[in-house]
Amino acid sequence: MMTQPEAPTVLGPGARIAVVAGSGALPRDVVRTLVKSGHRPVVIAIEGEADWLEGEDVHAFDLWPAPPERLALFLPKLQRAGITHLVLAGGVSRRPPLLRVRLGWDVFRALPRLIAAYAKGDDGLLRAVIGHIESKGIRVVGAHEIAPDLLAPEGVMTRLKPKKSDLADVSAAYEAARMIGALDIGQAAIAVGGRAIALEGIEGTAGLLERMCGMRNHGRLAGKSGGALVKCVKPDQDERADLPSIGPDTIRAAHAAGLAGVGVEAGRSLVLDFSVTVALADELGLFVLGLKPEADNGG
Repeated sequence: MMTQPEAPTVLGPGARIAVVAGSGALPRDVVRTLVKSGHRPVVIAIEGEADWLEGEDVHAFDLWPAPPERLALFLPKLQRAGITHLVLAGGVSRRPPLLRVRLGWDVFRALPRLIAAYAKGDDGLLRAVIGHIESKGIRVVGAHEIAPDLLAPEGVMTRLKPKKSDLADVSAAYEAARMIGALDIGQAAIAVGGRAIALEGIEGTAGLLERMCGMRNHGRLAGKSGGALVKCVKPDQDERADLPSIGPDTIRAAHAAGLAGVGVEAGRSLVLDFSVTVALADELGLFVLGLKPEADNGG
């Protein structure tokens, strides 16, 4: 039986929200939720990333196109616009060359602290950036706080239920994903035959699944099909940004890689285009499972 996550803190009627929007369905769903609830958000659309804008009613929000190398210059503009809350949503596939990045004076003054945080890894930098934004009086909120329906419920979401052998793969992949998460490497792992055989690196989940396709012909793998992908939050991650997510593309890639199913942490992962994702998994014969977070089990 699937259980729904708790409702988030409701934004007040006087809240003014900005969304830093990258690629994928997440920023689209966040913006639509805000508009539907009566807000008129400012959408800082990262150029070359926010492909979801095509076909959207851009008159329902204030659109600020932003070259990625100039993102740091938007903070004073947000303050002047009276922004009270900010959401970081969507993917960013490219980083601008360092020499092209433009920094405002307030960011320049904080640069030594940001560089020190970066030395601790991506999560350390993310926490420092969020802290810098909030020091300017703008509260950073998670996409899941705006659109809680995107959070993965606990339990089996598909018609197909995992077999005992599938659950062994899920358990092994979950353990491996948590281990690499603790090292700030990635959020996902794949297990086949009860052991982890592929870990997410800088290429992301799509790259991990593509690599898995090439591994199927490896003689040491336990069979030509089966196995599970699991995505979970890094143990020390700030959950207001970069929550693990899956969507239709994940299901297609998992099927192409010969996997039996996908597992995500319930209440701490996002299922984008939920009905489409589950229907596609049903069509392709994969299970999708919402896992009770390990911390809740005393792990």
